[in-house]
Amino acid sequence: MIIEKRYHGPEGSGNGGYVAGLLAGHVSSDTVTVTLRRPPPLETELRVGSDDDRGIGARLWDDGERLVAEALAGAIVVPAVPPVSYEEALEAAEKYRVAERHPFPGCFVCGPAREPGDGLRLAPGPVAEGTVAAPWTPERVPEPEIMWAVLDCPGGLAFGQDDPPLVLGTMTAQVTEVPEAGERCVVMGLARSREGRKLHAATAAYGADGRLLGRAEQIWIEVDAAHFGA
Repeated sequence: MIIEKRYHGPEGSGNGGYVAGLLAGHVSSDTVTVTLRRPPPLETELRVGSDDDRGIGARLWDDGERLVAEALAGAIVVPAVPPVSYEEALEAAEKYRVAERHPFPGCFVCGPAREPGDGLRLAPGPVAEGTVAAPWTPERVPEPEIMWAVLDCPGGLAFGQDDPPLVLGTMTAQVTEVPEAGERCVVMGLARSREGRKLHAATAAYGADGRLLGRAEQIWIEVDAAHFGA
């Protein structure tokens, strides 16, 4: 596996949701839990190893010694974050775009510095206390790993853009369907709880007709802003 530079989150490392989605593709389950153990390196040949012959687990290695991420069959037992209308998501996106700062402006998923067509440019803005929404209209039918990426950043951004930077630690996701090219979708993020530097969030993506496309439960880790130059 090689993570192309285009798919970075923080500068110099892969977007957590995208990398998690790639690794989840090696697990035989409709719901997968991926734990990121270190920042995923870019443009580097990584090795995927299976935990057993049943395909219920996989690990991602750098140089065969450094564990980057591990994936296992998972489960989600709580209700999905309910959607808002596409029009409400459009209004929320305008609030996101006028925010004064972004921890990782070049992020493939939510970075405002990305050019149209290069990044997803999701703009999850507030719609209620601890809840954000973003409109999303994919230009083409997305691969499963892109769905994982879409379900990534809105969870962290549900805690706001003024906090110290957050990086994805663990993500349990279930992708039930992918949208059509040009379909008007809504992506939700919900801040569930905070335990010190560990924050719990949830995300969900909905199609134009309100059908659930995918959902995720996440653990985010608060990091030192100076580490990323933020």
